[in-house]
Amino acid sequence: MMDGRRKSDSPVVPGKPPNKAGQPAAEAVEGRGLAKGNPPERNAPRTQSRTSAPSALERVRQAAEKDRRQRFTTLLHHVYDIARLRKAYLALKRDAAAGVDGLTWRQYGEELEANLRSLSERLKRGAYRAKPVRRAYIPKADGRQRPLGVPALEDKIVQRAVVEVLNAIYETDFLGLSYGSRPGRSQHQALDALDVGIRARKVNWVLDADIRSFFDTLDHGWLVRFVEHRVADRRVVRLIQKWLAAGVLEDGKRTRSEVGTVQGGSVSPLLANIYLHYAFDLWVRRWRRKLAHGDVIAVRFVDDFVVGFEHRDEAERFLAELRERFARFGLELHPDKTRLIEFGRWAEAKCRRRGGGKPETFNFLGFTHSCAKTRKGRFTVLRQTMRKRWQAKLKEVKTELRRRLHDSIPEQGAYLRAVVRGHVNYYGVPMNGPALGAFRKAVGWLWHRALMRRSQKHHLPWHRMTRFIDRWLPPAHICHPYPSARLRVATQGKSRMR
Repeated sequence: MMDGRRKSDSPVVPGKPPNKAGQPAAEAVEGRGLAKGNPPERNAPRTQSRTSAPSALERVRQAAEKDRRQRFTTLLHHVYDIARLRKAYLALKRDAAAGVDGLTWRQYGEELEANLRSLSERLKRGAYRAKPVRRAYIPKADGRQRPLGVPALEDKIVQRAVVEVLNAIYETDFLGLSYGSRPGRSQHQALDALDVGIRARKVNWVLDADIRSFFDTLDHGWLVRFVEHRVADRRVVRLIQKWLAAGVLEDGKRTRSEVGTVQGGSVSPLLANIYLHYAFDLWVRRWRRKLAHGDVIAVRFVDDFVVGFEHRDEAERFLAELRERFARFGLELHPDKTRLIEFGRWAEAKCRRRGGGKPETFNFLGFTHSCAKTRKGRFTVLRQTMRKRWQAKLKEVKTELRRRLHDSIPEQGAYLRAVVRGHVNYYGVPMNGPALGAFRKAVGWLWHRALMRRSQKHHLPWHRMTRFIDRWLPPAHICHPYPSARLRVATQGKSRMR
């Protein structure tokens, strides 16, 4: 499984002992050796016990954690394991769009076991071929279109299996400042870490940065080199190279590129984390330990990151060196979306002494962060729903209500209830109550306006509309705890920004 394993003689596994253990045996049974190629240690005891043996991936994780320089040579057998492929298939979305193969989840499941056996055999003998992804677009908050890729169904299955295997290795390597697309981590944990970092450390300056078209400019050569730091199994590396080289199919035309990974595939977030782990995370940790004299915090969610500094000169030097660092790996900071702003507990007082207005704000993961004070006059970070996100969602609701104009009241109410509940579940952070209430009120107003369009003769009075709103739209409430409380439980004393 790993490079560097020391060769040793196969141990003798004892056979069945004599029945009369208390008497000298005339002839004890002969021990037998393990089969050729098996590891010298047994995975499970010969007798049943309450302590079960670690799984295959757990042993991989333990080996990766024990030696951070270990390169794994045999990983593919974990990928083509039929049980793992079946688990990956069952984890896919049932109603997801079909790729270029035209296969849906239900169609593939009609002959599931036969299809999985065929896929496993093709992976085993190297006959698996990656298909190009189908290009699709979704609207962004700023009105532009975000390109996404829809992989073929079997590509989705294999990618999920590979991600599960590689996570056993890389979850021991990734740093605490990385939160995006990782098991057990979420956007709100990243938001909490940033909030606590700004309030607990001496942060006076915040670098709000954006990588220009990261997924479109990711260099394949560097990515493969980064993967090979830990993965020496050429068959797994070739799988990743196949997906990178498969290209995109749009309007019947297939295009390939030496840079970029298509968003939409299960493996893309992991590849992005691996790339930025070496290009950004490790460099930030080294820069903070060796070059910084003041406090430095950093939080990254895939390609979106925020860095806080105590001293302005260190922040400016970090930004200049970061541009050079990214240029080496084919990345570029967006010139219009990268800003160094004054932010923190003393920012408001400094702005007031200069005769200026309030400190600048920055956006991160859908929230606008600004300097504020609690009722007791202490500094805090106010997180409010980004105005662009708020407006984009209302625009989407307006369009959907027009499409559902003649649906029944319960059908429309069920749709709007899901919209409001999803909005509250994400944006329901402390001190964001007014924005939640305004969103619920705006949805109710759009619903009333849509119902009024259904007839030119009948008028829907507002007191009756209020009953519809109270019946179908969930109340706006805070559903997330304060960042320090949740982060304290999640970390159990271990740093989330190590």
